[in-house]
Amino acid sequence: MASAEPTLSDPALGAGLADGLSASTENLTPSAVNRILMEFLIYFARAVLVCYPVYLTGYLGLSISWVLLCMLMVTWWKQNRQRKDARIGSAISFVDREKEMINTELKKGLQMASWVHFPEVEKVNWVNKVVKQSWPFFGMYMEKFLRTTIQQLVRDSSGALSGFTFTKIHFGHKPLMITGIKAYTHEVDYREVILDMDICYNGDADIDVEINPVTTAGVKGLKFEGMLRVILEPLIGQSPLVGGVTYFFIRRPTLAVNWTGAGNLLDTPGFSFLSEGTIVDIIASLMVLPNRMCIPLIDQVKVDQMRFPLPRGVVRVHLLEARKLVAKDTYMLGMVKGKSDPYAKLRVGDKTFQSKTVKENLDPKWNEVHEFVVHEAPGQELEVEIFDEDTDNDDFIGRYILDLGEVKREKEMDQWFPLEGVPHGEVHLKLQWLSLQADPTLLKESTGKLACAMLAVYVENATDLPREGGILDHQKHKKQPQEARLTKRAICPDSYVEFSVDEDKQKSSVKHKNKDPVWEEGFTFFVHNVKQQELSVKVKEPEKKTPLGVLNLPLTRLLNISDMTLDQRFPLEQSGAKSLIKLKATLRILTLDEPPPKIIVTAPSQVKKQVPQTNQAGNTFVSNSLASPSSPAVIASTYIPAASTPNLATESLNGPHEDYLAQSRGSLLDTENWKPSGPNMRRYDSQSLLSDNSIASSRFDLSDGASYPEAIRNHQGSFGEIELSVRYTTLRKKLIVLVNACRNLFPCSENGTDSYVRVYFLPDHSWRHRKRTHVVKRTIHPTFNDKFEFDVSLEEARTRKLDVSVKNNKMFLTRERKDIGMVMIDLSQMDLEKGVTEWYELTIPALKKSN
Repeated sequence: MASAEPTLSDPALGAGLADGLSASTENLTPSAVNRILMEFLIYFARAVLVCYPVYLTGYLGLSISWVLLCMLMVTWWKQNRQRKDARIGSAISFVDREKEMINTELKKGLQMASWVHFPEVEKVNWVNKVVKQSWPFFGMYMEKFLRTTIQQLVRDSSGALSGFTFTKIHFGHKPLMITGIKAYTHEVDYREVILDMDICYNGDADIDVEINPVTTAGVKGLKFEGMLRVILEPLIGQSPLVGGVTYFFIRRPTLAVNWTGAGNLLDTPGFSFLSEGTIVDIIASLMVLPNRMCIPLIDQVKVDQMRFPLPRGVVRVHLLEARKLVAKDTYMLGMVKGKSDPYAKLRVGDKTFQSKTVKENLDPKWNEVHEFVVHEAPGQELEVEIFDEDTDNDDFIGRYILDLGEVKREKEMDQWFPLEGVPHGEVHLKLQWLSLQADPTLLKESTGKLACAMLAVYVENATDLPREGGILDHQKHKKQPQEARLTKRAICPDSYVEFSVDEDKQKSSVKHKNKDPVWEEGFTFFVHNVKQQELSVKVKEPEKKTPLGVLNLPLTRLLNISDMTLDQRFPLEQSGAKSLIKLKATLRILTLDEPPPKIIVTAPSQVKKQVPQTNQAGNTFVSNSLASPSSPAVIASTYIPAASTPNLATESLNGPHEDYLAQSRGSLLDTENWKPSGPNMRRYDSQSLLSDNSIASSRFDLSDGASYPEAIRNHQGSFGEIELSVRYTTLRKKLIVLVNACRNLFPCSENGTDSYVRVYFLPDHSWRHRKRTHVVKRTIHPTFNDKFEFDVSLEEARTRKLDVSVKNNKMFLTRERKDIGMVMIDLSQMDLEKGVTEWYELTIPALKKSN
């Protein structure tokens, strides 16, 4: 007989109560009828309580002002209650997103140094003292650098700037500040040292320039911020211990300039070269990846290897979908909210891809794949931005930034990432790390648009380029006077190099009036078919179609040579008789790295037998793997005293925490293949095995599983799930565990279960380390929202585990076990700094189940 239990929480339900009762009374149980009647009486009493004062006011002949006053007081009370609830909700939201909100407020209110936000970044006051002492000499170096390098680059950027000249250069008395340094030693080659320096310059620089004889401009103060990476490599066994220094910006720095003189002409067409963006572009062409500045310290170091080393790898980004995006399109002056037309931008360094636009959809599906060359990992970041396409300006929908060092470490990531800068929204990405191999046997022709190899090209220089078009121009103008022909042949050409692999074309910088130009630049290309594609090299003059020289290099030529690398001078076709170009071409095969093995959990029915392990006291642990798709870090284990396992082989445990590892290692007793040695054998669960000062209700004595209630022993289905939130607050240096709720718990009575949750932070499992929530009665879907804090460093937290058990509170005075579900969570498998909120399946590992 089915039972229906309607509620009267809404007045509309009370209005139709009589019809509902007359139609379904025959299907209601007595307890359901009593509950409905009680709710009806409560609803009737509330109605009388609201209407009676109005009736009484009219009966006594009182003024209507009393009614209005009462209504005003009730309205005030409701609004005050809503404001109070909003404050409580804000406080709860702050606790849930503590780190993110504090960082946001600090960035808004204060320009804090990076060592304040990130404990691994060191404060370096002594370096700033050295910089302050050497600042005048740094100004001398920068004056030479601006006059010899930057001045020529500005002149080359536009014909209107051919007379650009620095007339005054003074970097003032306020030195550059290094707000933090982070050193990498564990994730890099043993022959190199990598330093990331956060640079901030807010100085009183005084720089004047002359654009032409009648136009001048100047700078009175500028602000410059960026992260400079310094690589010391190779480390050698002789003085000066370091072979060379390479430095560059991983990301484009930010620049703010206080212009003087002709600065008010910035908005005038033709003077946009003075904008901050153009200056940053010039800096990027020199010092932003993949461009580097190099200082070799010994003669044996090759400049090409320092300026353009092989990339660290390739990241393949699958832009799959997004969900719950913010609706930006509105109608009727914003009164009606519509949807959005989202598209995504993916950016790594100077490479940007834009996805297709999905019209009117807040849950768009793109299913696109893009590939990026990664020069530095960790360091370089993948930036994902989502916009709403509009006819005028596209609206921002969200952003997510991921350090590619994490992808390199995990090898493969397939998950939803929360969007930042918006109230809600997530993007689903699948990222794969591809390593670069020099083994041609690993080559597999790609399918679709995916690359199978990467080509790295380094162009050093060219020699004896033809002057002003070479022989063809000479023949064309052979009727001119000899003096004119000789004058024209004496002019050296402006030249640049254009590389192409099919439709992918890249250009070098322009070298002016030089028949032996030196470029020293590197380029990378993705290869889809090594056997058919070739590298095309053309040396050209700006604004002229006829090339100064051509070279075609089939990629199959690289497959059959040592290290798949060609480093030599190549003769140029359609050029002079002695025209050569020096190239270094390196081919690397892309191989998909396998992700590191992870702990897998499965239901108890899928247990596999493993070799038991025994600690020094002789206690044996039989371990088995478990698998659960929803919780990869869940572990269960069973502990067996030595007296009960005389015939099991022993295996020593290595490491500094032998006892802890033995008792908390993920395992499950294979009760099907293991038989007890005696009828009175005692077994203990490692989740609940406590020290001598622990409470008696947390220590269990089992006799072949008989101490569980019969209903639990006979239960064949799921024991429910528990939702936990785990995160680490860096500022407070605490591990926060939120026990949110449970669902579908085992019903211990007809009215549900009186449940609570007990938590241990292993290996601390004594009475004083025990944490427990409040008791939620008569429900199998309890909500706890209890928070526990543990004082522990981030490094230590990653080595420990959480032992969580859901218990039935009504079994306190009985000898039966109170557990109705357990879960063991390995914190080493989590990103504690970002936090994890997940549902975990509850099991009873020590319970003997019959097949």
